[in-house]
Amino acid sequence: MIVSSVLVLLGIGFTAAIVLVAASKIFYVYEDPRIEKVERVLAGANCGACGYPGCNGAARGVVEGKAGSDVCVIGGPEVAANVAEVMGIELKVAEPKLAFVDCTGGDRAEEVYEYEGAKDCRAQAMLYTGSKMCPEGCLGYGSCVTACPFDAIRMGPNGYPVVHPDHCVACGSCVTACPRGVISLVSLSSRLTHLNLETDCLAPCRQRCPGQINIPRYIEQASRGDLAGALETIRERIPMPLSIGRVCPRPCESQCRRQHVEDPVGINMIKRYIADWELNSGERQPVSCLPDTGRKVAVVGGGPAGLSCAYFLRRLGHEPTIFDSMPKLGGQLRYGIPEYRLPNAVLDWEIEGILDLGIEVRSETKFGRDVSVTSLEEEGFEAFFLGIGAWQSTHLPIEGADAKGVMAGIEFLTKVGLGAEARWAKRSLSSAAATPRWTAREPACAWARTSPWSTAEPVRKCPQMKKKSRLATMKASSSRCSPRPTGSSRTIPAG
Repeated sequence: MIVSSVLVLLGIGFTAAIVLVAASKIFYVYEDPRIEKVERVLAGANCGACGYPGCNGAARGVVEGKAGSDVCVIGGPEVAANVAEVMGIELKVAEPKLAFVDCTGGDRAEEVYEYEGAKDCRAQAMLYTGSKMCPEGCLGYGSCVTACPFDAIRMGPNGYPVVHPDHCVACGSCVTACPRGVISLVSLSSRLTHLNLETDCLAPCRQRCPGQINIPRYIEQASRGDLAGALETIRERIPMPLSIGRVCPRPCESQCRRQHVEDPVGINMIKRYIADWELNSGERQPVSCLPDTGRKVAVVGGGPAGLSCAYFLRRLGHEPTIFDSMPKLGGQLRYGIPEYRLPNAVLDWEIEGILDLGIEVRSETKFGRDVSVTSLEEEGFEAFFLGIGAWQSTHLPIEGADAKGVMAGIEFLTKVGLGAEARWAKRSLSSAAATPRWTAREPACAWARTSPWSTAEPVRKCPQMKKKSRLATMKASSSRCSPRPTGSSRTIPAG
């Protein structure tokens, strides 16, 4: 009995073994051993920030060719190098991103109803999209803070989240948790190349700014003492805040809503103060640039357009070279704006900071004479930017405008900038203001329109010019330069 029982059990076991062997052959699933090796070198956080279900899923993605060596967003370059070594592939490191909060409203935003539900942004957003009047603003309950697994975000004192850049790994958890899209993941290149869109939530001043500067953000940063951050925000749009702060006509201030209460915010003066803070500190703030791409770009013209182009190309990792026909860079900033408004020392300091990023300059090199597209292509340049400037003045439609010794305003100011001798200029208040500083002579200004209709801003009219200039207005239909006095203005004899 016992023997037969043992034999039966052995038979059952033997049959089961045969079935399992057959099943393993039929239903066998091969697993690449590299999956385990890759998983071992990953960070092991299983955070899901890479978009895969845990580190095992990320390792499978790498082995299957669906993800690169930089799949682990929290591991950094070291983990990426280890993954590349295991896989025997080229090291690929993506441009780092950070969570960006595009809301500065917070507690200032008006409540449209009193909410007493769960203290969670997603819950409140289900009730008429939230209690804040601003449809794009932060609701302030900190769902993003709870969702972040790396303690990289907190609620600031003004009721909107603040990101800690040293802790943020761009996992995207906060982006997913925010029901209003206040937070996004952005990289340096995406910030530099983004232009205003109709779908962006923009303040009126920011919409009016020709440079598309994030005005509310840099004012908010400056208000809490973060001048370095404010300067970085400005430089994401314009590379020369020192110069622009001195010559900007401030169209943004005409759109400032504060003017409906009292006076508009001094937006340009704040920008100038921030830029002057860096100048007077004696230390340049760091300007981040992406890794070199090896792409060479020829920038023809060293004025504000060419300098801006070279600046942004360098920040994007390219290798720009500026070709300019003048002895010094600056274009109309140097040769078209008098030094009393934009000192050369300030301009030189700002241009030096741009060139220190690694930009080559070839001055007194004229395009079409010294270099050409063909010759530059032979040097390895792959792209070209032509910013040759606007150096020609328009002439007054009056008799004697082309007489000997008469110069247009831009021509006169260029000679002033070059230190050459000149006698007379036309067209410009800047020319008149520059004359007593340069020649010690008393300038005379004549308008073809009455003073209230002058295109020059009153704040730009120099006090010294007001004291030394004789002002008169001309008849618009006059065929000769014979002014007609108005008000207390004195007559200037023709000729």
